[in-house]
Amino acid sequence: MPDYKAMYLALFNSVTDAINAMLETSEALAQAQRNAEDMYIDEEEDAEDN
Repeated sequence: MPDYKAMYLALFNSVTDAINAMLETSEALAQAQRNAEDMYIDEEEDAEDN
């Protein structure tokens, strides 16, 4: 008889790992966007000061 519990747990753990990886990637991309926006704002402020 197939071990459905083991199959389910393996699938569940893999899906959980994939979701966590996507969340980390999403957070990294959001931080990169904030950094780029800050750089843009700083450039604009520097241009206004000159």
